[in-house]
Amino acid sequence: MQKIRHDLRLSETISPFGVGAIVDIRGESLIAPDTSWWDRRIAPEITCERLVASIGGGVLRQPPTHADRPGSDTASLLYWRFPAWRFCERCGKLSQLTRSDKGRWRNSCDCGGSLVPMRYVAVCETGSHAQDVPWFKWAHRGSDAGVTEEVRHCRAYKKLRFERSTRHGEGLASLRVSCGGCKRSRSLAELVGKDALLRDGIRCDGRQPWEREGAAAVVCESHLVAVQRGATGNYIAERVSALDIPEGTPRSLETADKIRAHDLYERLVADNGGPRSEQIAGWIAEELGATPEAVLAVALSASEDVDSPLLDLKDGEWAAFVNKIEAGHDRVGGDFVVDGWAGDGLAEEPAELRRVLAGIGQVRRVREVRALKGFRRHSPQADFVPADLDRDPRHRSVYPAIEMFGEGIFLRFDERTLSEWESDPAVRARANILIERRAQSPWAHRLDAPEPRFIALHTIAHLLIRRLAFASGYSSASLQERIYANSDRADKTAGILVYTAAGDAQGTLGGLVRLGEPRHLFPLLIAALDDADVCSNDPVCIESDRQGSSQLNLSACHGCGLISETSCETGNRLLDRQLVLGGSEVPGLLESLLRAVREDAGER
Repeated sequence: MQKIRHDLRLSETISPFGVGAIVDIRGESLIAPDTSWWDRRIAPEITCERLVASIGGGVLRQPPTHADRPGSDTASLLYWRFPAWRFCERCGKLSQLTRSDKGRWRNSCDCGGSLVPMRYVAVCETGSHAQDVPWFKWAHRGSDAGVTEEVRHCRAYKKLRFERSTRHGEGLASLRVSCGGCKRSRSLAELVGKDALLRDGIRCDGRQPWEREGAAAVVCESHLVAVQRGATGNYIAERVSALDIPEGTPRSLETADKIRAHDLYERLVADNGGPRSEQIAGWIAEELGATPEAVLAVALSASEDVDSPLLDLKDGEWAAFVNKIEAGHDRVGGDFVVDGWAGDGLAEEPAELRRVLAGIGQVRRVREVRALKGFRRHSPQADFVPADLDRDPRHRSVYPAIEMFGEGIFLRFDERTLSEWESDPAVRARANILIERRAQSPWAHRLDAPEPRFIALHTIAHLLIRRLAFASGYSSASLQERIYANSDRADKTAGILVYTAAGDAQGTLGGLVRLGEPRHLFPLLIAALDDADVCSNDPVCIESDRQGSSQLNLSACHGCGLISETSCETGNRLLDRQLVLGGSEVPGLLESLLRAVREDAGER
């Protein structure tokens, strides 16, 4: 074991350098093993019941941290050298082992040159496994014309070299692995072709680089592909985050509980859809302020005896935000503090804005917990590898996690206005473009369903983040979004949260939350819409319906709607300015707002 001390930011241990990721440190190439290799004594447990429940149980643990320069006794994580094969930058000799000189480890060749990790590794196409390219074996395989008896029986393991020569061409053709014993030489151009490793008889080991031989539960039949070790596709992290809030109960569940507690409910269930059901449901609905349809739906579900759980993490968050906004000034304290503005608190704002916005929340303090569930390699369709590979059934899975404290701004949009807007045929036709592309993509099903309200609110969040970066003191990469937009539920959601968070327990400095006051926020929102009304790439951008990765953006580009991918829930996908500001006969959600503000400014 060689001790190499290097500091990583705490957030980097989740992504991009979490379990299974390859890290370049001080000329070394290392890979992070799964959490079964962690020393649990130095990794404190983090509590977040909502997040643990969403990932199916387990334990959240934070990687160790330190506040000063690291020493020999500083708690740290273990990393494995990968790839094990390296070459001398001076003489080109290929080797796998680090030299030991008088008890000290030396990452250098006999000639004195530094050892550099080989730039290619092997990744299987569907199993998410990774391994070294067996360079000696590969160098002595290939076309039958070059594989003589001398090559086939060569055992000159210490005479393998990595050479660069332009005599054989440019690019990969100029990079060769040669054997000094049998004089066999192969170009790396033969390494990267389709099924190149399969033709050379090199198969997947079915394990991760840090797992022992024979650890594979089943034989992996997937084909290997040679890739550069730093390629982004080698590591596709699957993360999940949750706001640690006192989870609110959605209105539909509260109404359902009141209906079940009503004196006439048993008579309604007993009638079981009979001739008096509608009359009884009408009486209950009139007393509780609900609809007869809602009452009948609760009664029909009684026989199923199924609880009504929160569908996902965002449902409880939405209910909690709504309760906070309606409560006004927050005097509760704790790790979830929100001052709400609604109704009379928005009376001085333009009528067009009040028609669209139902409330604003100044999120003065919020705790976010981020966890790494696992990763995939090569493609989003590859097998999922959990962050904990311990196969002992008695072992509770451990997930790397960090807690962040921060501030933010929450916007709640008016449900009636949104419903009327998204019922327009032109709006639905525009959104159906992305709905169809998402359905055709082999991986885009992981993204939220791009219904009209989601696309519009998602785009507004991006526009607001771009404008807040100028006024809040935070860069756009420091701001995060969380979109609440779903109409296919009993409790329809329509809101956005823009927030920033830091690993320090004291949180952030307040530069964002102070802009959540209506007198500051509304001018910023209007300025954001004004910025996006004309893009530097117009008219190409505004008339486009094929932009971004897998053409999952419509009218949105780097000149108007894109932000840092790490700030976006969907990686800068499912955006469209037309559904916000209008265009091509498509009415925009905030089109009338921008027009009214401009007309008012003209009159003045």
